Amino acid sequence: MRWGVLPSPLGDLTVARTDRGLAGVWFADHRGGHRVGPGDERDDDAFADVRGQLGEYFAGTRTTFDLPLDPPGDAFARRVWDALTRVPHGRTTTYGQIARTLGGIGHAQAVGVANGRNPLSIVVPCHRVVGGDGDLVGYAGGLWRKRFLLDLEQPADERLF
Repeated sequence: MRWGVLPSPLGDLTVARTDRGLAGVWFADHRGGHRVGPGDERDDDAFADVRGQLGEYFAGTRTTFDLPLDPPGDAFARRVWDALTRVPHGRTTTYGQIARTLGGIGHAQAVGVANGRNPLSIVVPCHRVVGGDGDLVGYAGGLWRKRFLLDLEQPADERLF
């Protein structure tokens, strides 16, 4: 796996990719830490595509990402992460709503666990998941970053928080 560090308005992001696609986007103080190992190769120049798309996102000109993805995770987690990619830019959903789309409201807690383990912050928009009452809850990058991302995605006259 190759990895690099990219600057962002939210602090440095550690990014990693396999030969199949992007495997991780983590904040410097990401809860759970980064998932690069001592045998992985640092190559900051190998992420021009990721740098460009993140730059467009933070500039407000990109609403979806077009990158091959290869996140490590089990089949259920991958289904949750795929569902997250379908939450429209500027909108939010709840753990229960995602669970319903995956086959049952009883899976809301499992959805929360998978959401919390999403290795592709920002690119797979787990920041768009809020509590059932609409409150900001849990984000591996910290709630201040979640608020920043949700605010970034809202037109000035439609701020959520």
